[in-house]
Amino acid sequence: MLVVPAIDLLGGRCVRLHQGDYAQAETYDLDPVEVAKSFAAAGARRIHLVDLDAARTGDAVNRPVIGKIRRAVDVLVEMGGGVRTEHDVQSLVELGVDRLVVGTVLVKNPDEVARWAARWPGHLVAGIDARDGEVKVSGWEVGSRLQDVDLAARCRQLGMLSIVYTNIARDGTLTGPDLTRTLEIAEASGLPVILSGGVASLADFEAVKQAAHPLLAGVITGKALYKNRIDLAEVIRLYQTNQHDGGLW
Repeated sequence: MLVVPAIDLLGGRCVRLHQGDYAQAETYDLDPVEVAKSFAAAGARRIHLVDLDAARTGDAVNRPVIGKIRRAVDVLVEMGGGVRTEHDVQSLVELGVDRLVVGTVLVKNPDEVARWAARWPGHLVAGIDARDGEVKVSGWEVGSRLQDVDLAARCRQLGMLSIVYTNIARDGTLTGPDLTRTLEIAEASGLPVILSGGVASLADFEAVKQAAHPLLAGVITGKALYKNRIDLAEVIRLYQTNQHDGGLW
């Protein structure tokens, strides 16, 4: 697997939400750029950024910080949150972001996303965020009446490189990831899937290792790092492999 540390940005600061609830944002007194540099120094080959302001309101207030992070680290940078227009895609590609995670627009206008994938090949990743199997959009605050496995089944046809799958009920809870549903998403899509939400301990990485599914490509971890539940360098040493190098998906 690839171990992917996360930085969630709200008003230019590092935060973590609980089950996607903005009212339960926990802010950390950390410089996001320095955090990214520490992740790279620990051996991360990919960093996951979430622009929470853009996800909720479309406000691009975090773009300058994202640009600074991109310039500060020599690793693959992916970003999700508020990527909803062609201008967003072009701006972020020009900023140097390697992978753009699309969620809301993937549900509302999949044909448009397919056009972006054709115009910017090698950049678009599907972000499927679900609660009880239903895909949520607009910063996880609005239901879609669309099942996560049904959306996953369309992603390859739309030109997506891979999928980031988050069970919202697990996100930020440190209660363990939803490995079962993530594997269902992998089977439905036939694409590499990055598991996100709930990772709390080395045991969670061990469970992913034991699952040994060829399409389970990576694990995103955030709150467990900030709460010092796990040491990133140790997790990378123990569990990161070269099977998925992060370059193609």
